[in-house]
Amino acid sequence: MIRNLQCLEISGYQEMKVRTSCAGLRNLLQGLRCSVRYYSKHSCLQTVCVYSKIKPKQCCILDCAGSTCTHRTLPPGSILPWRCFSCKNSCLCEGKPGTNQQFLMQNEDGVKEGTKIPSKRKQNASITSDLLYKNLLKSEQENWNDISARYKAMTKRIKEKLEELHNKCTFSLGSPRIRFGENVYFEENGCVFLSKADDVDEENGDMLFSTEDLGFSDAFIQRIRISPDQRYMAISLKSENSEEATCVIIKLGHFPVVEKVIPSVFSFEWAANDVLYYTSQKNLKCQNVFMTTFTNQKHTKLVYTEHDARFFVDIYCTKDRRFLTINSNSKTSSEVWLIDCRHPFKSPVLVQARTKGVIYHVEHRNDELYILTTYGEPAEYKLMKAPVAASGKENWQLVYALEKKTKLVDLEMFSDHCIMFLKNAGHLYLNAISFFSHSVQSIKLPTWACEFELESQPEHTTSTCYFQLTSPVHPPKRFAYSFKENNLIEQAVQEVPIITNCHTTRLLAKSKDETLVPITVFHNMNSKELHRKPLLVHVYGAYGVDLNMSFKEDKLMLIEEGWILAYCHVRGGGELGLSWHKDGCQHNKLKGLHDLKACIMLLHELGFSQPKYTALAAASAGGILAGALCNSAPELIRAMVLQAPFVDVLNTMMKTHLPLTIEEQEEWGNPLADEKCMKYIKSYCPYQNIKPQCYPSVFITAYENDQRVPLTGVLRYVRKLRKAALDHASRTSEKGNWVPNIILDIQASGSHCDSSWEDSLNEVARHLAFLNKELEVCHLQHHSKPCK
Repeated sequence: MIRNLQCLEISGYQEMKVRTSCAGLRNLLQGLRCSVRYYSKHSCLQTVCVYSKIKPKQCCILDCAGSTCTHRTLPPGSILPWRCFSCKNSCLCEGKPGTNQQFLMQNEDGVKEGTKIPSKRKQNASITSDLLYKNLLKSEQENWNDISARYKAMTKRIKEKLEELHNKCTFSLGSPRIRFGENVYFEENGCVFLSKADDVDEENGDMLFSTEDLGFSDAFIQRIRISPDQRYMAISLKSENSEEATCVIIKLGHFPVVEKVIPSVFSFEWAANDVLYYTSQKNLKCQNVFMTTFTNQKHTKLVYTEHDARFFVDIYCTKDRRFLTINSNSKTSSEVWLIDCRHPFKSPVLVQARTKGVIYHVEHRNDELYILTTYGEPAEYKLMKAPVAASGKENWQLVYALEKKTKLVDLEMFSDHCIMFLKNAGHLYLNAISFFSHSVQSIKLPTWACEFELESQPEHTTSTCYFQLTSPVHPPKRFAYSFKENNLIEQAVQEVPIITNCHTTRLLAKSKDETLVPITVFHNMNSKELHRKPLLVHVYGAYGVDLNMSFKEDKLMLIEEGWILAYCHVRGGGELGLSWHKDGCQHNKLKGLHDLKACIMLLHELGFSQPKYTALAAASAGGILAGALCNSAPELIRAMVLQAPFVDVLNTMMKTHLPLTIEEQEEWGNPLADEKCMKYIKSYCPYQNIKPQCYPSVFITAYENDQRVPLTGVLRYVRKLRKAALDHASRTSEKGNWVPNIILDIQASGSHCDSSWEDSLNEVARHLAFLNKELEVCHLQHHSKPCK
């Protein structure tokens, strides 16, 4: 599968992490997310001195020159260089940019030589700022403790209902398999097993690795890679409440032994039997690639450094295992280097030098590179090819071009075919391209499907492709596509409860500039008087990322309780291709706000609820449009729930010392260098445009240790919003004047990218309890207390 088609971010309303044991190939390539709550009783892994290596958050590894570098890590396999979510940034070698293996030395007191001693005035200012921050934090925590009691009973009832649904909907389609001849490697409950291909079962397999044996009871297995000769296995581990991951290399055999532990590793691949390439990360950035060997003369070597702070580096292995690719991507351009797996010690070879506006990703087949790229007109993804020996873009030949307003969601290469998953006007399609007949077969997937997940394909020579389809209210269903028969087969693996009375509607709202904006609506077909039903609107609209529309128990519960769910696919997102993103970023950001207003107004006009029963949900960068709507059209909604929202755009983008600011200039612009850009950001920034008026009630969940959205910005936003709401109430002090509830719930645990099932469950239950109270929804409340 070619990666980086879009940068993934935690989007949509607060996600409940459903820890099923099924994971597709996307998860294998980007990271296996699996539950580790249980322990199995097979042969034990030898763990001599391993616990002491892994447990501390600050770990060290020796490079080839004997220098020591420390690292930190980033979230579960994704590819984003931005502050708002999933995972795309990292770095490893602790040195100045552009200096290969040059490390700052420390004196006996632990202070780096060359470090400037801050002036006393700066120290005093810092102390004052820290004190103010701590006081604000303490005040908000006390405020939440006082307020939370009013939601306690309803939160408990919602949690019980969600847990019941979770137990009904939890099912297994089989854990991801990695097949080598007759051997199959698979993960179950935090353990990795080896079994024979005809007898894949946890009970019959040999346990090679256990997270609990290594003291990682709170971690999950993110990624697994087996060396070509099956002598070594590399695994990355990540705890749910941290941005950090650790790579553990196991020497396989009758008694598996931990060979090496590498902290702060983002991606890794085996180039040969005993040669592993990996990328390291630091401060949410990934810019160095290392090679480490496990021969008699073990050593680690830096092989590539990215000097441009806008770019993020990861590693991918082509489906036929002929090349490793070093991929350096910004939001607007790419550069790929090839490592020949037959000669893993040779220097990487450049495919095509980075060109402004040209993004490309590479696969390989029969001595030809298949290149997914935006090169040429129109500037949307298209599939091209070129000889390995002449890979420059002047030699790229078109294989397949997408239709207008079509989004390429994913691509998978096979020996004789290529599979593309496409999205057009809200519908999913599967296109199969034959490399022999040069024909294209297109199949429209079921209309209820909103998301897909590719499963691990055993070999690139296979004749069948397996994947899963899902929607916010439909648990995953497994399908198979046969290249020979050109047909789609639904796999009856295990019965799961499918909601049969949920109606899916796709609408188009006309925005301010006449652009048609897609909306996906779900509601219970048995519901009467839809205009009186509560409506939960979802929005994101940034980075070219689609709204998250995978299955979640809370969405299913809301449908069963009579709610209407609406997903607004506004500009800035990626639902209609790269141009849809471009038309909603930088100086076009306000178009996303106009789109959101048009969507909500259309829903109300068509009889889907009304303003006093309408709530808005957003997370991370989606908080920008949600916050902007609250400032400009607060009369459209009654309440809003935000998770880790990015609401202080201008102040954040003015601080270049933050790890992601430089990268994100391609999304928001550079207010430091462009006064027009500064004024434009100020025109929509939620924090900058708060004013005394009647605001909706707001519930915000934030994380104390969030590295992507600084908590200070959220604290400032809440404080200013409360003051504006109270100022308005005092100026219009009429009898019975309504004052909104503005609540900030700061979580000490959890992170921007991941929370444990329990933490996530609590967050969702609190959000829904808040919405039920604010929208005066009766069905979850005690009947002894009638609604107003």
